Amino acid sequence: MADQAYVTLATNDNYAKGAMVLGQSLKNHNTSRKLVALVGPNVAEPSREVLRKIYDEVRLVDVLDSQDTAHLALMKRPDLGVTFTKFHCWTLTHYSKCVFMDADTLVLSNIDELFDREELSAAPDPGWPDCFNSGVFVFHPSNETYGKLLTASLEYGSFDGGDQGVLNSFFSDWATADISKHLPFIYNLSSIAIYSYLPAFKQYGGDAKVVHFLGKVKPWNYTYDAKTKSVKGHSQDDTNLHPHYLLQWWDLFSSKIVPLMKTEYGSQPFHSGCVETEIHESVAQMHVSNPPPPPQISSQERKSKWEQGQADYMGMDSFENIERKLDSFLK
Repeated sequence: MADQAYVTLATNDNYAKGAMVLGQSLKNHNTSRKLVALVGPNVAEPSREVLRKIYDEVRLVDVLDSQDTAHLALMKRPDLGVTFTKFHCWTLTHYSKCVFMDADTLVLSNIDELFDREELSAAPDPGWPDCFNSGVFVFHPSNETYGKLLTASLEYGSFDGGDQGVLNSFFSDWATADISKHLPFIYNLSSIAIYSYLPAFKQYGGDAKVVHFLGKVKPWNYTYDAKTKSVKGHSQDDTNLHPHYLLQWWDLFSSKIVPLMKTEYGSQPFHSGCVETEIHESVAQMHVSNPPPPPQISSQERKSKWEQGQADYMGMDSFENIERKLDSFLK
């Protein structure tokens, strides 16, 4: 299996943290394939060193400095810079087949069976199921495909501004041509789908193999207290990731990744997001008094917030409350 690999991309130090956790989760579940991390120039050297301890290959990619066709295309379409960087995964031609995984994914069990699939295999996107989500996909590295993707990006752009729009236009028959290229949703489960179709999550969620932290707010945007094993967000609107998976991500990051980062960064400061004991104690003292109850909102206001994607996931709209309400209807 030396010619097959999982591939991810980190364009900065925050996404590098995600890539570290992803790689470690693949190793924890005993993958037999190689691990490859593509990194952008904004990833600090200590972060690259941590990635080298986890991945078999760490390769620098930068379309701004490259002399290939991506560099020429970027001058005409600067908005697609990160997209072009991601397409570099097709240049890994020393591998016969790869599985690309976004750095904001977490593996929950062994998924090596994905290498039985062909290009382009992916799971449906929860927002528009006739499109695939490009967070996890099976592909065959090919310089020819790489060139065609860049050309298509240059000529037609991206209908969503990113790589997913380009890839769905390029592999436009995904929805209809071959059902074997439709990965089950358990290989790319998003919190968006969990909250929008809770009964299905209750029925099938236990089979999930990959969770994808979609959205603007990522696991590394939170803080984690290892002593209490609790995660805190910056605001209620930010806390939109399923708490069970969020805690799994942080437990892995704090126990396996942070020690590696401390070694590589040495005396250099870095942000781990882990709350130290003394900070925990001072915060506890600050919260001795009971906080005031949250202001009540009308049903119409609550409905409006849901429609805008601003549900109170840590309060009245928490997963536990929704589940309790659902159970009362199902009894």
